[in-house]
Amino acid sequence: MSLIRPFAGLRPTPEYTEAVVAPPYDVLNTEEARQRAAGRPWSFLHISRPEIDLAKGISPYDPAVYAKGAENLQKMIAQGVLKQDAKSLYYLYELVMDDHSQIGLVAAASVVDYDSNRIRKHEFTRPDKEDDRVRQIDTLDAQTGPVLLTYKQDDTIQGLIDQLTSSTPIVDVTADDGIIHRLWLVEEDTHIQTITDTFDAMPALYIADGHHRSASASRVAKMRNGEQAPQDNAHDYFLVVMFPDTRMKILDYNRVIKDLNDLDETSFLQRVEENFQVQLETEPFKPSHPGEFGMYLNDRWYRLDIHSQCIPKDDPVARLDVSLLSDYLIAPILGITDPRRDKRIDFVGGIRGLEGLQARVDSGEMKLAFSLFPTRMSDLMDVADANQVMPPKSTWFEPKLADGLVSHILD
Repeated sequence: MSLIRPFAGLRPTPEYTEAVVAPPYDVLNTEEARQRAAGRPWSFLHISRPEIDLAKGISPYDPAVYAKGAENLQKMIAQGVLKQDAKSLYYLYELVMDDHSQIGLVAAASVVDYDSNRIRKHEFTRPDKEDDRVRQIDTLDAQTGPVLLTYKQDDTIQGLIDQLTSSTPIVDVTADDGIIHRLWLVEEDTHIQTITDTFDAMPALYIADGHHRSASASRVAKMRNGEQAPQDNAHDYFLVVMFPDTRMKILDYNRVIKDLNDLDETSFLQRVEENFQVQLETEPFKPSHPGEFGMYLNDRWYRLDIHSQCIPKDDPVARLDVSLLSDYLIAPILGITDPRRDKRIDFVGGIRGLEGLQARVDSGEMKLAFSLFPTRMSDLMDVADANQVMPPKSTWFEPKLADGLVSHILD
């Protein structure tokens, strides 16, 4: 089995593409999905969030929800809204957000290589979220949510991408959030073989986003294979979009805290100064390099620089900014030692800007906020290479992949 392979994708026919393409299933709650799909009968949300077509209040994990998704998928195929390509292809996928563009490869990646950690992870998964995706994939008999992967920049692949995307794309749509999605087909056998062989020579791929989708694909493959070894069937691969590490965009993933853990402001700042240099700022502060943090408290912004002796050199997890802030401030001073479960902390994606942080505090909902420098792609790969796990909410990738542009059929 090869690390990746081409596949015959299920795609919207040209006249329906704009109507089908939808945000990823996990960035919207049920009510938001219902609103986004209103008046749009062919939105892919009817497949990825099918509870919107059932009675309000139904659990998204009800068996009827998965059945409705499969029914909607088959209806869209029968109506000619979605059609499977006649041969196995690779696809080139461009995302454009404001002045940022990234072009990646849509492929099917090997579950065997995921299981052996050649496709490397950096997050824990939750069994309940895995269970949901297992039921969804198995009932649809398709993978509709792509896993976001990255790989170390390769000149052969980049040269081919540049060559093939100089032509007019077969898909060029602007979604309702302003993100542009473009698609090209890689049809020539020589190009397909070059891509397959070049990736086969790579030591590793890295999951950027989609740990639950990839873990679920592995579980579905094991269910379907039973006692047999993988036989190179469609279910032995999972849907991915892969971008070179040099083109990926990670935004900051910031923190807001409900209280000062029974400290008054003066005592709190004194404790912070034990491990950070603290400087009052006149404007909202956005860190410009690792080891630097912004803090918003009582209508004032501060710049925090962690003391250099606090930064370990040989631990790829402990030296992350999210770890440093937790280990030297949030845990020892604010008493939040389990950010996955503690209700006193929340996380704000950098797409909302510093205004989003400030608004949470000014409203009185939260007491203070921290802005962080974005985790770097090199940090993510270092953690994965060390078989370690990042703290929760370490990365926020933008722009987001669309659901519905290309799906992977398993039968």
